[in-house]
Amino acid sequence: MIAIQLMNAAGDVLAAASHEEEALLCADRVYQPGDRIVITGPKHLWTQMDQALPGGEVYLPHGKMTWTVPAGEHRLAYAPGAFEAGRHIISARAMTRQETACRRNLALNPADLRGDTDFFPHCTANVETRNEACFCARNVIDGLRLNTFHGEWPFQSWGIGARADAWCLLDFGRDVSVDAMALTLRADFPHDAYWVSGCAALSDGGEVSFPLLKTGDRQFVSLGERTIRWIRLERLIKSGDPSAFPALTQWEVFGRDPE
Repeated sequence: MIAIQLMNAAGDVLAAASHEEEALLCADRVYQPGDRIVITGPKHLWTQMDQALPGGEVYLPHGKMTWTVPAGEHRLAYAPGAFEAGRHIISARAMTRQETACRRNLALNPADLRGDTDFFPHCTANVETRNEACFCARNVIDGLRLNTFHGEWPFQSWGIGARADAWCLLDFGRDVSVDAMALTLRADFPHDAYWVSGCAALSDGGEVSFPLLKTGDRQFVSLGERTIRWIRLERLIKSGDPSAFPALTQWEVFGRDPE
């Protein structure tokens, strides 16, 4: 059974829907701060949290997902007008074994939120420029690779506030089999600098160092065939450009769920 509930900050259930295979909820509500959507069901779900967001897969280790509707400054990382309508559609369906076994971008999660979450994949970092939503870690797995500008949607990115020790962690929430990743650097040159190299630290104890170029194109890095729970970008070395602002627009990791 898959169940969707829309709750307010006090925990009152405002709307609900459930179904054995695919739950569909249409909720008439002008969202208020603290509103949240709670979904329960199998661990592998395909969800669309609002008509303003693309759908994507999520992994629920405990069979429950709590999604606080972005409000205030958090909405700057989303399309103008997102979550502001008076009617919302939320959907969730079980993913098939065929879907989870196929090779895909395991990092992609348009529903990821800042802070702690009970669903995955999830991105966190030790720094986000001025603590602003437009530069937070979750932006690098939202599926958008537009990178010729910086700031509000659709040019949100992970900004490092000029920190030389910046790192970004991608947690899949379970063991996954991976073989490659792709990085799309923010390329608002000459405002932006770029990294000339970096390192991927993996939960299996391995490390993969890689070079980077001054380009807005995706840059692919082979990871070898390995099973991991998380991967961390670190030891990012800035170029000699006068700009102090290298940034990451999108991070893709390719693989599948093990049998």
